[in-house]
Amino acid sequence: MYPLLFRTVLSRMDPEDAHHLASTAIALLPPSGLGWIARRLTEPDASLAVDALGLRFPSPFGVAAGFDKDAQAVLGLGQLGFGHVEVGTVTAVAQPGNPRPRLFRLIEDRAVINRMGFNNGGAVALADRLRRLRARRDRPVIGVNIGKTRAVAVEDAVADYVRTTRLVAPVADYLAVNVSSPNTPGLRGLQEIELLRPLLTNIRDAADGVPVLVKIAPDLEDAEVERIAGLATELGLAGVIATNTTLSRQGLRTDPAVVESAGAGGLSGAPLAARSLEVLRLLRRALPRTPA
Repeated sequence: MYPLLFRTVLSRMDPEDAHHLASTAIALLPPSGLGWIARRLTEPDASLAVDALGLRFPSPFGVAAGFDKDAQAVLGLGQLGFGHVEVGTVTAVAQPGNPRPRLFRLIEDRAVINRMGFNNGGAVALADRLRRLRARRDRPVIGVNIGKTRAVAVEDAVADYVRTTRLVAPVADYLAVNVSSPNTPGLRGLQEIELLRPLLTNIRDAADGVPVLVKIAPDLEDAEVERIAGLATELGLAGVIATNTTLSRQGLRTDPAVVESAGAGGLSGAPLAARSLEVLRLLRRALPRTPA
């Protein structure tokens, strides 16, 4: 059904407009009364449940940050069978992100280039919405992905992240610290250990027991991945998320002129799978195993 919908409708639309159409349709599942039908068709088998981060995930399959930035479609996504929804990336204050167009399809590569720039409604609005969602027994696990406000200088990033943490941690099941998006100037530099250590330490303390994970870039060298894994272990973080989007354009089948016309941004999709798996294997070796 989805391939037909994509070919006949979504592929003819601007990518960002198509995204908004899809997320709005999913958000309407619960109030429309259609959600219970979707749940009956997609409810995960009980054998798929996973215990991690001190939480029970109904399914190992979840929605990564970026799809539902402002937690508008969490219940609908849960009714489609996803075990968790990571909302955000959210920043301390609302911001519009980068100018449009900022989302581009590479259909031949089953990939997307985005330079959204953390467009979101801000941490206060998100926290209010999540506070209402937490009372719902039918909700999935909800993670919150936090990032740096664009207008904040890198040297002030710790205070900015802590501000967001204090707002959203009380209403989150876990936090994901985004220091790896290529679309906010200076953000990826926070993956350097001497900058990352104070950042993660302060976020961990401000989270007050809520599990904290750090999301890293696929473009790091293997040794850098291992150093971050060591830091996460040292600080007692709950884990590392692998990976964010890549700056690489190697090995693409799409016409180079089309790729170049898309411009700057992070690439996600099928071409990233091999490197993401490499990083995942590195982390599996570098991080301590937790009891099943």
